[in-house]
Amino acid sequence: MNNLNLRYQLEDKPSFWRNILFGLQWLAIAMPMIIIVGKIVATLQFEDPSQQIIYIQKVFFVIGLSILIQVIWGHKLPLVIGPASVLLVGITASQGAGINTIYSSILIGGLILTLISISGLFEHLKKLFTPRVVVTILMLISFTLIPMIINLLFANSAVISPLTNLLFALAFVFSLFLANKFLTGIWKSTLIIWGMVLGSIIYALLFPEGIASVSASTGFISGFFTDFNTRIFPLEIGTLISFLICFIALAINDLGSIQAIGGMLNVDNMPKRISKGITLTGVLNIISGFFAVIGPVNYSMSPGVIASTSVASRYPLIPAGIALVILAFFPPALNLIAVIPSVVIGSTFIYTLCSQLAAGLMLAFNSMKDFRLEYGLIIGLPLMLSILISFLPEAVVISFPTWLRPILGNGFVVGVLAVLVMEHIIYKKLKS
Repeated sequence: MNNLNLRYQLEDKPSFWRNILFGLQWLAIAMPMIIIVGKIVATLQFEDPSQQIIYIQKVFFVIGLSILIQVIWGHKLPLVIGPASVLLVGITASQGAGINTIYSSILIGGLILTLISISGLFEHLKKLFTPRVVVTILMLISFTLIPMIINLLFANSAVISPLTNLLFALAFVFSLFLANKFLTGIWKSTLIIWGMVLGSIIYALLFPEGIASVSASTGFISGFFTDFNTRIFPLEIGTLISFLICFIALAINDLGSIQAIGGMLNVDNMPKRISKGITLTGVLNIISGFFAVIGPVNYSMSPGVIASTSVASRYPLIPAGIALVILAFFPPALNLIAVIPSVVIGSTFIYTLCSQLAAGLMLAFNSMKDFRLEYGLIIGLPLMLSILISFLPEAVVISFPTWLRPILGNGFVVGVLAVLVMEHIIYKKLKS
């Protein structure tokens, strides 16, 4: 299988205890992005720490459910799943729209993705996503999240000086890259979670006044069965359009992740696996909209994990998914997430998004043998526009018509529209 020396193939079933052990590895790999994105959105939307914990509970539940459904009934591949960063872009840019409007848009976006996948229309839409468009979208996600990262790095500036937080963030980010260079195997695959643990401990020792107190929530369920999204209408057309464009990027991400692992393992029935996988991603985003949490997507990190562990079996992801669902009903364990300093979350997100940028650059240079000036323009203008829009003063955005704010005030949306215009209208006749 592509010269891979695997201990366990896709359909091999490890012994019970080995399955649990491999499952814990997948759990350690899945948790960092759940924690990072879950805490970011929870902090954006709720001031009450108990409400933040309930939100993170629901994210754990939805992601655990997503892993189980995809591995057992969906694409049936060893793919780790997590919250979609591109939906984080949409949520961040739509804070003025209200929670019901945001999650109704995610629910409808999931429904439309499901219908497009079932109907076969996705095969035709794929023609729009040339390598230059995909490269640009991958890079847009990272650039348009910069304002949010800045807010995370300096969230507690009233307690700790901005310069102190900046110096800590720089030291922490470079430490992560240094560790990435020397670590191998499962240690490298789980670097983010160990980095967050050590970073939080060091920050707490250096700046104890900058650490939030742990919530007093007890019990196994807390307020999990509250705050469901039962009011789908009225919708804001601008917010809906913004999220539909985000779902274009989500679909590209999903497709690329499934194709990457399928190609690596040389599995059969790939068209059917892709169709099932993307359809269920749509369904799971409908469920996320109902739960009023950020939706899931298949991540592209799995090939690296399989290469380092030599385990390609899909079955260890089942105990990993079950563990996430169990954690969702155990608030005392999730309370520990609340004490992770925002500067550690922001720094870790910088490290994570750099990997996304690197993936975009690799695709750019590997997919275009003769990289022409025009290709750089197709990619460059959308990036410039997205950064410009992302840093517009709030007073400028507020001056836009209400229905236009989620579109023209969202750097990612403007960037995606710009790259589609550049690729398919202005430079339509260029060939790779």
